[in-house]
Amino acid sequence: MNTQNASTSLLARALLSSLFLISGFGKLAAPAATKAYIVYAGLPLPDLAYLVAVVVEVGFGLALLAGYRTRVVAVLMALFTVATALAFHDHFDDQNQFIHFLKNIAIAGGLLQVAATGAGAYSLDALRQRRHGARALN
Repeated sequence: MNTQNASTSLLARALLSSLFLISGFGKLAAPAATKAYIVYAGLPLPDLAYLVAVVVEVGFGLALLAGYRTRVVAVLMALFTVATALAFHDHFDDQNQFIHFLKNIAIAGGLLQVAATGAGAYSLDALRQRRHGARALN
């Protein structure tokens, strides 16, 4: 992979992860409000849903940024993003909600592209591959 592709892969991971990290840290700062919104959306087990959201957004967001187990992380984040689109932005008669739904679907598409191509040369995955030989570690 050349330097331009490696840099582009890193930038793509940084841009995608930024959305999740900002959202996740916002949830950490306001857990009660987040859980209330989960209840308002009609989802069960708001404490568990909150925990899952924080783990995905902060934990997986950091893993994506660092390029650690990128392919698996990106697929799981894509599934989470589609699930949140369906759970929180399913009021298609509201143009704003429809745009948020489409935004989530587009983000999931970007994550699936990362899953398909891997993290790139500037990542922990690439470092692990160099250390452990040519095995597929993603």
